[in-house]
Amino acid sequence: MHLDLYIVIGSAIVGLLVGMTGAGGGALMTPMLVLLFGVTPASAISSDLVASVVMRPVGAAVHMRAGTIHKRLVLLLAAGSVPAAVLGSWLLSLLAKGSSNASQHIELALGAALLVGAIAMVLRGMLDRRSGQERDGLIAELEVRPLQTFLIGLIGGLIVGMTSVGAGSLMIVLLLFLYPRISAKQLVGTDLAQAVPLTLAAALGSFLFGHVEFGLTVSLLVGSVPAVFVGALLSSHISDRYIRPVITFVICASGLKYLGLGVRSLAGTMIGVVLVALIVHLVGTRRRAHAAELEDVTERKDATVRTPAPLG
Repeated sequence: MHLDLYIVIGSAIVGLLVGMTGAGGGALMTPMLVLLFGVTPASAISSDLVASVVMRPVGAAVHMRAGTIHKRLVLLLAAGSVPAAVLGSWLLSLLAKGSSNASQHIELALGAALLVGAIAMVLRGMLDRRSGQERDGLIAELEVRPLQTFLIGLIGGLIVGMTSVGAGSLMIVLLLFLYPRISAKQLVGTDLAQAVPLTLAAALGSFLFGHVEFGLTVSLLVGSVPAVFVGALLSSHISDRYIRPVITFVICASGLKYLGLGVRSLAGTMIGVVLVALIVHLVGTRRRAHAAELEDVTERKDATVRTPAPLG
């Protein structure tokens, strides 16, 4: 057995992001293997899926112990996604007869949808901050919408079957807008848990077709499993204000990757996004601090005016 150190390091980075956000595995791991390490697409997809069968349950187990998984949502999502993944594979075979680029067209549409979702998440976060609304709803308080949740699973499963990559990013965006008060830790935990049966179904198909490379899969497991454990541990305990920007970042990167952006262009773009976000954050922090100072000065002046002068 031969371990590739660079693949181990790369898979650890992706695993950390998956553990923290529940998204980005298929959109980041497979392109990394193909474009950076020269792995054939069939082997990259299949080995990634088989590694995910171990990786995602590890993250889900951390969240299960922390109590941040909504079990009913998981059941509803899986009820839609698992059979839909099989249906998606069949539909892809039909579409491929008329167009050899059917899967590519679907990925482009998915990429555009994810970018719109990422922008919407940023705008929604800004509105929440201005209104002071907190997304901290407890699992017991969440009002489940069965039909809409089932349809989200159905859409995600179809995408998995038709593109051979995960649809965690899109499902997270849809869940965020269907359940506005759900916390980031519940969102990540629920998504990691619902992905377990879906990934298992997809991986069994890949394993039976014989594209899995054992050495490559072991390298992915060595890097990603400890990293997804650490990422899940972080996402299940730290504040939403730190997790949500990471989720948005991964969804944005996934969308750009689906749109066909190369590795170097993607890296440069995401570095630019991070720099712009930091500048905006610093400017906003300074403005809030300045506004707080002015308010404090005004309160002091008002207090001085209201305080009567001492008698002679």
